[in-house]
Amino acid sequence: MFNDIGALELVTIVVLGILVFGPDKLPKVIQDVTGFIRKIRAFSDSAKHDIRSELGPEFKDFEFEDLNPKTFIRKQLTENEDLKEIRSSFDLRKELNDVSDAVKSSAADGDPAAPASPAAAAATPAVTGPDLLKKPAAPAVDQRSRFDADAT
Repeated sequence: MFNDIGALELVTIVVLGILVFGPDKLPKVIQDVTGFIRKIRAFSDSAKHDIRSELGPEFKDFEFEDLNPKTFIRKQLTENEDLKEIRSSFDLRKELNDVSDAVKSSAADGDPAAPASPAAAAATPAVTGPDLLKKPAAPAVDQRSRFDADAT
């Protein structure tokens, strides 16, 4: 229940409790609070039991924690067999290594547009437009456009 409370926070709560309730009444207050928490847990457990009994045997595997959206999504992603098959068939690292090898070998040959092998040529689409990675040459003064291409 108090998994995220550190030592400093716990000491601060104890000191505040002593200052507010006093050292004489603090044990009684702690007993009252723990009794209240026990009653809330018992009420919650009985409500869960009643709901499970009303749902019937079809929902015997039903867990209330599954109603949390984060838990539900995690459970669906880990238990779905189709997603496991897709995830295992798609290897992004292999694809990236193939592309990087093709780029490195074509750059070493001196022709950045030529693919390294026929397999790499089949895997990479043909580039038909201008090279967007190179900065274009500045146009002549009379050929300049009337707008700033970077601003639009």
